[in-house]
Amino acid sequence: MYYGIDPTYILVVIGLVICLLASAKMKSTFSKYSKVRNHSGMTGREAAEQILKRAGIYDVRVEHIAGDLTDHYDPRSKVLRLSDATYNSVSVAALGVAAHECGHAIQHDTGYVPLQIRGALVPVVNFGSAIAWPLILIGLLFSSRSSMLFLNLGILAFSLAVLFQIVTLPVEFNASSRAIRILGGSGILYEDEVNATKKVLFAAALTYVAGAVSAALQLLRIILIANNRRR
Repeated sequence: MYYGIDPTYILVVIGLVICLLASAKMKSTFSKYSKVRNHSGMTGREAAEQILKRAGIYDVRVEHIAGDLTDHYDPRSKVLRLSDATYNSVSVAALGVAAHECGHAIQHDTGYVPLQIRGALVPVVNFGSAIAWPLILIGLLFSSRSSMLFLNLGILAFSLAVLFQIVTLPVEFNASSRAIRILGGSGILYEDEVNATKKVLFAAALTYVAGAVSAALQLLRIILIANNRRR
């Protein structure tokens, strides 16, 4: 501590700044290319349905979900949900997002190993995320030997959340690379439109990288505090 200020807070600030910059980049890039109409006039829904058929996937439904950029693929119910900004939009950004989610459906259909690992981690991570901070706070508020046990358990639980975010990175990058190949190879988008879509998906990927870096910095901060307590 220096003059009552915890110097490890700088790690939190760095993580926050990285996340804010990545989020701003994503929003600005998507906003820019959501105004660019694709040459075919195909909507995000139509593109998703066509991509799934080309991949030989007929048991995945494409549905609308409220909100902007709330798009996701649900492997449990085999439903691909597209947001307001994607479902009926004819922009190159919308088709990129739709293709990305189709990439997840194709990963699921082909048994992509990182996706399976991430799926297996979900229940463990959900439990770990729920108990991590209570355990860490108990460990920090009290100064007994048992409190260090709570702190160590909290760090372990939080580490699972960080691991989940790291495992998520190859899943997201692979889905984006699949989307780019599909959109370019199928002729759904022209080459210049594919290049615009690359920028949208790259900006989206940066938000996952930022989240993982921020979580890792937060974990590092907790470990530094714990080490200081042990001295």
